[in-house]
Amino acid sequence: MNLKNMKLKQYVLSLAAAGLVMTGCTRENIMDLEPYNQISENVAFDTKENIVLSVNGMYQAAQVGLYNNGGSSTAGRGYPFGAAYFQQNDMRGEDMVNTASFYAITYQGTWDPAGALNTVYYWVDTYRLINRANLVIEGVTKAVEKGVLTDAEGKDYIGQALFFRAFSHYELLNFFARPYKHTADASHAGVPYRTKASNSVATIEENASLGRGSVAENYTQLLADLDMAESYIPASARSGKNAIVYVSREAAIALKTRVYLSKGDYAKVITEANKLDGKFTLTPDPNTPFANNYGNSESIFSLENSATNNPSVNGALASQYNGRSLIAISPIIWNNAGWLATDKRRGASLVDKRTSGYYTLKYKDTSTLSDASPLLRYAEVLLNRAEAKARLNDASYLADLNAVRNRSLASPATEQYTLFANRTAAVNAILLERRIEFLAEGLRWNTIHRLQHDDIAPMDGVPAKYKNGANPVVADYQIGVPYVIKTGDVPAMAYSEHRYVWPIPTLETSANAVLAGQQNPGY
Repeated sequence: MNLKNMKLKQYVLSLAAAGLVMTGCTRENIMDLEPYNQISENVAFDTKENIVLSVNGMYQAAQVGLYNNGGSSTAGRGYPFGAAYFQQNDMRGEDMVNTASFYAITYQGTWDPAGALNTVYYWVDTYRLINRANLVIEGVTKAVEKGVLTDAEGKDYIGQALFFRAFSHYELLNFFARPYKHTADASHAGVPYRTKASNSVATIEENASLGRGSVAENYTQLLADLDMAESYIPASARSGKNAIVYVSREAAIALKTRVYLSKGDYAKVITEANKLDGKFTLTPDPNTPFANNYGNSESIFSLENSATNNPSVNGALASQYNGRSLIAISPIIWNNAGWLATDKRRGASLVDKRTSGYYTLKYKDTSTLSDASPLLRYAEVLLNRAEAKARLNDASYLADLNAVRNRSLASPATEQYTLFANRTAAVNAILLERRIEFLAEGLRWNTIHRLQHDDIAPMDGVPAKYKNGANPVVADYQIGVPYVIKTGDVPAMAYSEHRYVWPIPTLETSANAVLAGQQNPGY
């Protein structure tokens, strides 16, 4: 075998390890692949029934993942958008505490290219999902051409796949690349943006040599994907639970508000958020989106879990954050004086005080693990718009900020915010509100990442954290008494450290010589 064919075979093996060359699966069991992984792509998309299975397989890939190439009993960690998304993003920040070994590497920043499986499979399973999305896009396009689907049906499916492709690349950028503003024109290294399915020798070889585009190029492509998703998915196409658990036009719009905020295009944040006015409403109680997570007025997009289909005890949200007490709320945020003592988000419906610390109750079903994974809520859209407006000196930010905060206050009439003296104070108040509102929802790292050397609320690297690997001391939780970092706690990590970004996994660089030469510095 010549070197070229050896390289191709090696890359096919790495793709297979990531589950990237499979053509479809049922939504009920990620390993129940017969006969869909044995048939050609054309057959997988030659009937509506098979197309639905392939699309559902894409959602399965988003929900569960295939951790460390395990079988059905070890597959579930929830990569990339199930439980692992929340855990990895929370463990990179300072507002949640790792109490065991599951996410110690992420929490302490001790990853490496080969052995840190939770970081390796963040890359592997995210690209696996990207390939699923590309298979759907290409297969559905052919199905429309053959008359198997109508143009409208095809565009709906393609729009959902484009959403996942964009979201996946955006998430990879947040871990494996420096933030958008690292260079003035975002010309620094991003990630390989794959737009073709690895379903032939030619496309496998092409993906095997695909290098890192710039962050600017990545953002241009992922925003184009989201724009197309918005235009392809029909308005109000689904109702009831399906309006939440399947990608909608509104989900694409909501995600764009997050992406534009990361990019620093605040006018676009406002434009996109305005499109959702009147389409969603905040629930009167902050607990409702979690107590009724498949049927409330503010959940825009969540991934479905059920008693028979979830990331298992080793990955499900209710298991990790609640039942097994593996991730606690940190005294760092709990003690913050800006979080009022009477705030309902400190209440018994959302927080449980235990002998081993304070734990979130957002994820409640510790028995059958059926809690949805809440990826986009209207509360975030409002706070995204509030921050964008505050940064642009638009005083109407206050309405969006208070809309989210007031429902949790004991006395909104006397405790609500009034206009701040300047935009710095306003932005910082909004950022604190984000930390409180989305505690244990995997959004903290996204905020830390985009605030590096920000002009208004700058951060320098990763903040210091409460100690790792032991149950928190209840005495450390003192509302209004700021927690002071102690000896034995996890020290801060400067932005200049190479460990600020994750290494491209050896699994990938050993198969792709181009990426091997583009590894993040220091690894």
